[in-house]
Amino acid sequence: MASSDLASRRFRGFLPIVIDVETGGFHARTDALLEIAAVIIEIENSGRVRRGATHAFHVKPFEGSRLDPVSLEVNGIDPWHPLRPAIDETDALQRLFREIRTAIRAQGCRRAILVGHNAAFDLAFLNAAVERTALKRNPFHPFSCFDTATLAGAALGQTVLARAVQLAGFEWDNRSAHSAKYDAERTADLFCHICNSMQESFVRADEKARALGWKDGAPAPLDLSEAD
Repeated sequence: MASSDLASRRFRGFLPIVIDVETGGFHARTDALLEIAAVIIEIENSGRVRRGATHAFHVKPFEGSRLDPVSLEVNGIDPWHPLRPAIDETDALQRLFREIRTAIRAQGCRRAILVGHNAAFDLAFLNAAVERTALKRNPFHPFSCFDTATLAGAALGQTVLARAVQLAGFEWDNRSAHSAKYDAERTADLFCHICNSMQESFVRADEKARALGWKDGAPAPLDLSEAD
């Protein structure tokens, strides 16, 4: 694991956390959140990044939520299956945020930043769930994110996750796709591959910033105590 100083410099005090959601539709405020997965990104002493622990939960549809049959056909989720180990949104987010706050402390960072493939979608559903559950200690930046569709388009010439992942040298299993856990882990692999391919560029930029005397404009620290 990286030193606090290096971790803070690598992403300006933010710790990248890959998020993937599976949902009952495309509308964050009305459609159900059904699965959520988070993958911690770890920063090595060299400044390179790697995929860390995964935390994933099945989520019960919130009361009055919309479930689009077309979306359920795509992700293959039966929200009411008796063997589906789903928990309430509040419980899922509290557990997820607890793990993320622990990771932020361990990496010496100050706040999390969402990484996602078409990240605006995942961030919208995350923010809507936080608002519904009235959780006050969301560790994520409310609107900034890293989008791997954009990064992959620039680095690999592909914006489709399955194709970008394969071009980056990783396997892709269509049978496992549209699971929040699987898609989050493949997105994390892709993010780390692209970041590590730009390591020399980061080192040069970091040296230049220091030569210019720039202070790190890190985000304000969060309350990272364990209480929810």
